[in-house]
Amino acid sequence: MEFTEWIRGRTDEQLRALVSARPELITPVPAHLEGLASRAGSPSAIGRVLDRLDRFTLAVVETLAVQEKPISKARLRAVIGRALAEGKPEPELSAALERLRELALVYGPDSALDLAPGVRKVLDDPAGLGPPAAEAFRHHPPDQLADMADEIAPGTSGTGKERLAAALAEPGKLIEDVSGEARAALEQLAWGPPTGRVPNARREVRVESARSPIEQLLARALLAATGEESVTLPREVGLYLRDGRVHRDLRATAPALEGSERDQKMADRTAAGQAFAFVRSVEELCERWSVDPPGVLRTGGLGVRDLKRAATDLDLPEWAAALVVEVTHAAGLIAAGGAVDGEWLPTTGYDLWRVKPTAARWVVLATTWLQMDRVPGLVGERDERDRPLNALHTDLRRSAAPGVRAATLGVLAAAAGLAPTRESIAERLAWEQPRRRGALREQLMEFALREAEQVGVTGLGVLSGHARALRDGLDAAAVLEPLLPEPVDHVLLQADLTAVAPGPLTSDLNRWMTLTADIESKGGATVYRFGESSVRRALDAGHGAEELLAMLARHSATPVPQALSYLVADVARRHGRMRVGTASAYIRCDDPALLDQITADRRAAQLRLRRLAPTVIASRSSRAVLVDSLRAMGYAPVAESLDGDVIISQLDSRRTEGIAPVRSVASATGLDSGVAAAAVRALRAGDAAHLARREPVEAPDGQVPRGPATATISALQEAIRQGVRVWIGYLDSQGNATSRILEPARMEGGYLTAYDETRAAVHRFALHRITGVAGLQ
Repeated sequence: MEFTEWIRGRTDEQLRALVSARPELITPVPAHLEGLASRAGSPSAIGRVLDRLDRFTLAVVETLAVQEKPISKARLRAVIGRALAEGKPEPELSAALERLRELALVYGPDSALDLAPGVRKVLDDPAGLGPPAAEAFRHHPPDQLADMADEIAPGTSGTGKERLAAALAEPGKLIEDVSGEARAALEQLAWGPPTGRVPNARREVRVESARSPIEQLLARALLAATGEESVTLPREVGLYLRDGRVHRDLRATAPALEGSERDQKMADRTAAGQAFAFVRSVEELCERWSVDPPGVLRTGGLGVRDLKRAATDLDLPEWAAALVVEVTHAAGLIAAGGAVDGEWLPTTGYDLWRVKPTAARWVVLATTWLQMDRVPGLVGERDERDRPLNALHTDLRRSAAPGVRAATLGVLAAAAGLAPTRESIAERLAWEQPRRRGALREQLMEFALREAEQVGVTGLGVLSGHARALRDGLDAAAVLEPLLPEPVDHVLLQADLTAVAPGPLTSDLNRWMTLTADIESKGGATVYRFGESSVRRALDAGHGAEELLAMLARHSATPVPQALSYLVADVARRHGRMRVGTASAYIRCDDPALLDQITADRRAAQLRLRRLAPTVIASRSSRAVLVDSLRAMGYAPVAESLDGDVIISQLDSRRTEGIAPVRSVASATGLDSGVAAAAVRALRAGDAAHLARREPVEAPDGQVPRGPATATISALQEAIRQGVRVWIGYLDSQGNATSRILEPARMEGGYLTAYDETRAAVHRFALHRITGVAGLQ
C-alpha cells in the first residue's frame, strides 16, 4: 500500500489527530491529501516529530528503520523483546505503534508494518548502527569491490557489491578469522557510534598481506572505508556483534521519579503565597518605573546598575528581579518609550492588568512565563563574543525554552505529591525526548525549576493545583483565589514615624503607602517609614496636607501620632515657597531673605547662581538638577511651568504604547480542535477536486468557461441559492485565464466570496474578472 493512499484512507477523526499533533503539516493547509502526505515525508517535518518521541517509541522507529522491508507486528515484538532489559514489550509496543500511526510515521497493517517515506533518510545511524553494506561500499570502485568479493566469497555470482552484501549477511566466519585485537576493535564500534578514523583507510589490502587489526578488518570488508581517514561498520556486521539486538538494555516504561513526599495542600498554599508575592513584585516594579524609569541601552536591554537597583527595590536576588522584569515585558506591561534615547516605561496595558483580581493577574503572568521564548536565567552570563547578556536584550531568546518548561512541568505533573530530585527529572526528560538532549537543554530545565518556584507554579518542589489547572486549560484563577492571602485595608501608625502593615495591603492602599512612605523592611508584616522626603513626594504628586492626614486617619487602626501630624504640617508649610523654572533655570521666591540665604550657602557654588532681582535667582543648571540640589541642601522647592503653574509629578502619569503580549497558537496538547477540523474539511474538499479533475459541462475541452456577464451573475446567484458548486473561468492580475471549482457564498460590492476547492481556502473574486460559469459533471 502506498503511503498517500494510506493517508487518504484515514478517517476524519484520525486526520484531525494527525494535524493536531503535527500542526506544521497544515501551515499553510495543503491543497489536497497528496500534498499533506508529501509534506509529512519532508526531512524537516520528520525531524520535528521524531524530536517529540520518547525513548521506547523512538526505539520502535529505529527497529523498523534497520529492516530492509515491511515486517509483521509479531516479528517486531520478538526483536523488541530481545532488547528489553526487563519486562515484556506489551502493552507498550501496541501503544507505541498506535501513536506512530497517529503521527503518520508508521503505516500499513499489522502484517506489514513499514516506516513512512523519508524517515530512514532522517535517521542516519539508527540505534547507533552503520549503513547497510550496499550503501557503505558505494564509493568503492567496481574493480576493487570485485577483488574483495573474490577473496571473501569465492565462487559466488553477481556484481562485486552484491557478492559483498551477500557475504556480510552472515559475517560470522569472517569475524572468526580475525585476531583478538581486530575483534576488540569491532566490539568498540558495535554499539555506536559506528564510525572511526584511521590513516590511509582507502588503500587496497589483501587478506594474506594484512598485518594490523584494521588491515584485517578492511581486507575482509568488516569495515568500509568512507574517506581517506574514515571507516564505518556495516550494519550487518553490527547486528551480528549485537547478537541480533537493535538496542541494549531498552526500557519500555519511563524511569521512576525519586524524591521527597510532600503534602499537596501545604504545597498549594506555599505556591499561592509565592504567586501573590510575584504579582506584587510586578506591580511594584511598574509603579516605580512610572516615576523613575530606567534608560534603554544603546544596544538594547536594561543596564546592569538598573537591574541591581530593581533587585534592591523589590528586595529580591538579581536573578529573581531579572525574571520579574522579563515576564513583565513579555506580558506587555512595560515597553521601551519616552525620551529620544528611550526609557523602560509601563504601558497602557498595565493599567488594564492592574484592575483585575489578583488571581486573574497571576494567570496572565504565569501563562506568559510558560509561553515566552526568553530565558531570564541567562542574564549576567556572556555571549559568544564575551559580551554580557543584559535583561531585556534580544539575545536572551531561545526557541527551545517554552518546550522545556512545558516538558518539565509535565514531569512534575506526573509526580503527584512528590518533589522529585533534579537528577530524577533530568533522567525522565532524557527518556521522554532523547533526541533533544544537550547542555543547553539541561540548563533550561534548571532555570525552569527555579523560576517555577518563584512565579508560584510550584510549591515545595511540587506542581501546585492552580498550575495544574492552568496547564490543563481549566480556570486556574478560580482554583488560586481561595488560597490567596486576604488583603487588608489598614495599617498601624506608630509614634516613631513608622506604619506597620499587618498583611498584604489592597492594591490602592499599597500604591498610596508606597508614595507617602519608604519601605523599611518586608516580611510577614511590611514596615513603612515616614520622612521629610517621602511626605514631600506625596505633596509633589498633588496631595495636600489635610488630604494626607485624612487618608492616614481613615486607613489606620490607631490614632495618627502627633509627631507625624507635625511632620506633615511642617513639610507642607515649607513646600512650594520656593519655585524653580527654566532660564536655563531660575529660582523665584517671595521671601528675599530666603534667597539671600541660598546665595550665601557655599554648597550652592556649583549651581552658578546669579541674582536678577530681589525675588529671582538665575542658574545655568537645568531645572531638574536645580530642584534636586536645593532639596539636598534642605530646602523644599517645587518646579513650575513657563506659565508659572506648579508642575505636579503624578505617580502614574508616564505611560507608553506596549507590545503585544505573548500568545500561543496551539494548546498544550496540540492544535486547537476547531482549526484542525476546518483543516481536515478543506483537505477532503481539495482532495475530491484533485481526484475528480472534472471538466465544465458547457466549456470546450482545454478551455475555461466563457459567457455574457448577465448570464454569469444569474448563474452565480442561482448557485448561491441552491448551495451547489460551479466551475468558473477567472482572469488573474496578469490577465491569464484560469479555472476554479467554487462553492459560492455571497455577492456584494462587486465581489464574489466563495470557497475555492482548488486552493482549499475562502477567497474573494472580482466579478468583472469572471469570464463565465459552468456546471459540474
